Amino acid sequence: MDERSELKEIIIKRSIKKGDFTLVSGRKSSYYINGKMTTLHSRGLFLSARLLLDSFSGIDYDAFAGPVIGADPIIGALLALSAERGEEKEGLLVRKEAKGHGTKRQIEGNIAEGMKVLILEDVVTTGGSLLKAADAIVKEGAAVAGIRVLVDREEGASEKIAEAGYEFSSLFKVSELL
Repeated sequence: MDERSELKEIIIKRSIKKGDFTLVSGRKSSYYINGKMTTLHSRGLFLSARLLLDSFSGIDYDAFAGPVIGADPIIGALLALSAERGEEKEGLLVRKEAKGHGTKRQIEGNIAEGMKVLILEDVVTTGGSLLKAADAIVKEGAAVAGIRVLVDREEGASEKIAEAGYEFSSLFKVSELL
């Protein structure tokens, strides 16, 4: 079995639940995809990071970023695999809002003006959290080099992200998994 097929099996087995759910967007759904059940599993995270890293071929970028929690394990794994490949990259964690103490920053990590950043997430529905992360990155003077996710629920995110002017792709679409 190739790595993509293996990751697909892991996502189906570990991350997809059937039932009645309310999504962050407020929409009702007959299924829920918890990507963290895949990215908090050794083989699931390894395959996710490897396939994502391979998908960045030809893109000029300096850092990985994403909304906290969903992107955290992915960013850590991407940094480790990048180092193994001899590439030096930065990791950035984007909070929903700036913290009220300490440095009072919304972004943790060594973000710099002019930096080219790939934004990542485990699962996307409408794209709202990814676009907020992109806004925070741009506000710091960096540029968004692209947006990638493990699973696109195919509920408008790709269109919204394209309208905002960002390149978007996913490793899987929900229609491939259900």
